[in-house]
Amino acid sequence: MAKVSYIQISPELAPIYFKGLRSADRFQYSRVVRNTNLLSRSLRKSIPQRSLMPICSTIWAAQSAEQKLAWKNAAHESGLTAWQLFLKDYALRQTYGLSGLATPTLLHQAAVGNIHIEAPASNLKIRQDHPASYYVSRKITGTRSMYAPVLIAEKFGLPLNLRVNYSSNLEAVGPNPVAKLYARIWYAYQGQDLYYDLLIPFDLVSDWVQRSVSVSYLVSYVIGYTLFFECADVRGDLYFDNLVCEHSGFNWARDNHCDQIAQGFTKAFYQVPSHWVAESAPPGADYDSIYKDF
Repeated sequence: MAKVSYIQISPELAPIYFKGLRSADRFQYSRVVRNTNLLSRSLRKSIPQRSLMPICSTIWAAQSAEQKLAWKNAAHESGLTAWQLFLKDYALRQTYGLSGLATPTLLHQAAVGNIHIEAPASNLKIRQDHPASYYVSRKITGTRSMYAPVLIAEKFGLPLNLRVNYSSNLEAVGPNPVAKLYARIWYAYQGQDLYYDLLIPFDLVSDWVQRSVSVSYLVSYVIGYTLFFECADVRGDLYFDNLVCEHSGFNWARDNHCDQIAQGFTKAFYQVPSHWVAESAPPGADYDSIYKDF
C-alpha cells in the first residue's frame, strides 16, 4: 500500500478530490479513506425510512400547547429545546423497547445516572476528580460530530453549591447503611492538609426529589476538591440527574445531565479523565447511564 506524508492539491482538483476521499484519523495513524457520504440511490432512499424524525415530527405536531410547554420547561433543565428533548426521549424509549410517551418533568430528563448494587456486593463508591487543570472532550462548533480535547483551568472560589435530583430504592443489609453525594474539599491551614466534606445524604427509599447544600467559608487556601457518590451496607438502585457543582459562577460537574456517566476516553483523548471512576466496586456493584420509565 502506498503511503504519503503530504500532498498539495491544485484548486481545480480539490472539489473532485474531497468528493471521493476524506481524512480518517485526525490525531493518530493519519490516512486517507473513501468518503462514505457517497451513497447509492437505494441507500439514500432507505435512510428516511429508518429515521425516527418523521414519526416524531407527526407525534410532536399532535401535542397540545400545554404538553409542549411542559416539554419546554423540562428541556430548560437539560439545556435543550423542547423538540430536541422530545426527540431524544422518544429515541431512547425505542431503544429500550418502551411504548407510549414519557411525561416531562423538571427532576429528570431522558437518560439518568444509575448505581445498582446486588448480592454479593453491598457497597459502591465512584469519584469525579477536579484538580486545578484537566482536559475535557468538547464538540467543535460548526461540525456535526467532531470533538477535540480542551484544557480547562478550574479556578476554585467559594461559595461552593452542590445540588442533585435523585430517586432511590435501597435496602439496608448492614449495620451502617448510607447513601450520599459529597464534595471533599482539600485545603491547607498552618502547614496542614485538611479536608471538609460538603454532604448531601440520601434517603434509602425516595421518589424523585431535589437536594442541595452549600459552603461559603473555609479557613485558609483551598487546593482542590473531588466529588463522590457513595453507598455502603445497602443493595438496590440509586438514580440521579441534573448534577450541579457550582463555584466561581459556573457548573463544573462533568456530564451533569448524566448521559454517559461511565464513559472513558482513549486514543488522542487519553488525557481526558473519565466522567466517573470506580474507587470501590466489588462484584455485583455497577454504575451507568440508563433510561427508565419512572
